Amino acid sequence: MTRRGWRLGVVAMLAAICVSGPGRPEVIRTASDLGSLPADRYDFTPQDYQRSQRASALLVRQCMAERGHRDFPLDPRYPSDPIVATAVSTDYGVLDLATARRWGYGWDPAKSLALRAKGRRMTDTEFADFPACNAEASRRLLRGIDVKRDWLYASTRAAEVDKAVRRDPRLRAAWDVWSRCVAEQGFTRYPDPVAAYTNTAWQRSSDGNTWHTRRERATAVADVTCKRRHHTAEIWHAVRARQQAVDITQHRGRYAAGRQALRTYRATIAEVLRKLG
Repeated sequence: MTRRGWRLGVVAMLAAICVSGPGRPEVIRTASDLGSLPADRYDFTPQDYQRSQRASALLVRQCMAERGHRDFPLDPRYPSDPIVATAVSTDYGVLDLATARRWGYGWDPAKSLALRAKGRRMTDTEFADFPACNAEASRRLLRGIDVKRDWLYASTRAAEVDKAVRRDPRLRAAWDVWSRCVAEQGFTRYPDPVAAYTNTAWQRSSDGNTWHTRRERATAVADVTCKRRHHTAEIWHAVRARQQAVDITQHRGRYAAGRQALRTYRATIAEVLRKLG
């Protein structure tokens, strides 16, 4: 496709965004501001995660009690604090200008504390039985599901869909415009926003957070400014939506089976929470 063709495609896509998204906020600060995607209904939600964590903890506590550990906590800490490496991922890179100014490509370190267990430490005796009970809880929650075939099928397709998204000429044109914009402000000409977000120069620590250097923060501000100026995230989101819809059509039966597996999982979680919660 010629560059003129790319421009026309981008203009058409922006017009479609304006028409199809009346509920979208004028300023995009988070990925959720862009709206839902076709594959979302086939995938795990944050609420699913929270409920599954609660259900798993209840099942583990029940199992531990059966093994003689009567006062096992719902949110135990390990006997010694493990070194935790966090994988950092992003759908569209940083989007919020205030966050970019303050934290660059990282976040407020105080928020990392929320991920730590709040219960007492397990004893060595409890820890010896904990893995077996944890595995038993997982088996219980996944009962009736063909894990290898159907579990979170949309997630297994995500890598292939992402390859198609990255090859899309409209998105590549949008990234090129964004890249030039960032470079014109005196920063590295990154191939795409993910490359800027994951730049090793930001020296992420084991929890995934960065050092918030002046250069990092200035780069992130330019990044967000250019995304807003050229509607980069909106175009990216529209391309993802289209590619996901194509993939769902091509693999309709497998997606449907994956969705049914998710329904089964949610029903099991609801049963556990009703009985033990």
